[in-house]
Amino acid sequence: MKIVADDTIPFLKGIAEPEAEVIYLPAKGFTPEAIRDADVLIVRSIDKCTPALLSGSSVQLITTATIGFDHIDTHYCETHGIAWENAPGCNAPSVGQYVFASLLALALRRGETLEGKTLGIVGVGHVGREVERLASTWNMRILRNDPPRAEAEGQKGFVSLEEIATESDIVTLHVPFTREGRYPTYHLAHAEFFQMMKRGAWFINSCRGAVHDTEALIQAKKSGIVGGIILDCWENEPDISPELLGLSDLATPHIAGFSADGKATATRMCLEAIERFFHIRFSRLAEVTPPAPVCPEIDLNGFADHRVARAFLQTFNPEIVDKRLRNNPSQFEYLRNHYDHPREPKAYRVRNATTDEQKLLEKMGFHAG
Repeated sequence: MKIVADDTIPFLKGIAEPEAEVIYLPAKGFTPEAIRDADVLIVRSIDKCTPALLSGSSVQLITTATIGFDHIDTHYCETHGIAWENAPGCNAPSVGQYVFASLLALALRRGETLEGKTLGIVGVGHVGREVERLASTWNMRILRNDPPRAEAEGQKGFVSLEEIATESDIVTLHVPFTREGRYPTYHLAHAEFFQMMKRGAWFINSCRGAVHDTEALIQAKKSGIVGGIILDCWENEPDISPELLGLSDLATPHIAGFSADGKATATRMCLEAIERFFHIRFSRLAEVTPPAPVCPEIDLNGFADHRVARAFLQTFNPEIVDKRLRNNPSQFEYLRNHYDHPREPKAYRVRNATTDEQKLLEKMGFHAG
């Protein structure tokens, strides 16, 4: 078997080689000539699987180490006998960690509390549910908007997009990017949406850049409708808007799903898809594991205040990444590709927690005690 894989996929090298020949290529190296005799492709979102790339190749299966699959021409694949699989949910805990850490960081910066605030979640799939789980530990009121789920499960528990806008103190987007179909998400957060928002509300986009309208968001921030912006996803990446960057409170280069745990899960899911498709076993699959954190123990006695919040920010601090992007906005893609993947809370043990803190920490995924 011949596998052609993106050379930036973590924890992959050396795992499949006992059972397959593996060629590692940079994104620019994915050419028709390079993949012509491949049986399998293992790709990221930057690797565009188009008819121009795939035509005339021997590719039977494409696996992508991402939840999204808009970089794969699925219609072409399905009409030309090429199977494909994505990795749904692989980075949900990582995006949840990003969103909640960003909320905690901004709240601490402003001297506010998240407790009691209303969080409007647009898109309540794998990621949205993880965001809801973390926010619920902080006693936030949750509003959910997900038309496909509401249609399938009933309206109970879901609200309209208008209600999300008018009632939420914080709006966070977790939808796939689609231009067509019954529920297109292109510019879902448009000028009319921002006009409906509660004045001073915070806005978060960590799904896809084009789900928000850049110019509309800029005007909403300048007019004071939007009081805070947390952005990981941008229109026209990597050429992001300098004006929107300057107006954002926390800005990062599309790394929300990039925890080491999420990356390992995605790589493992790609290999498991290959195993199922070709009825083989990779003998080294169990070795796809992230390294331990540099400091796997967090001592709450090291914090003077907001101990649990600061412990969570030890696992991921968005302000560090934010500073790097602001200092080098033209290096968006470099910063994304050379990101130091953090571990999720489950990789840490927290010491010196009170009984109440221990309960909260464990709900958030830590080992405490």
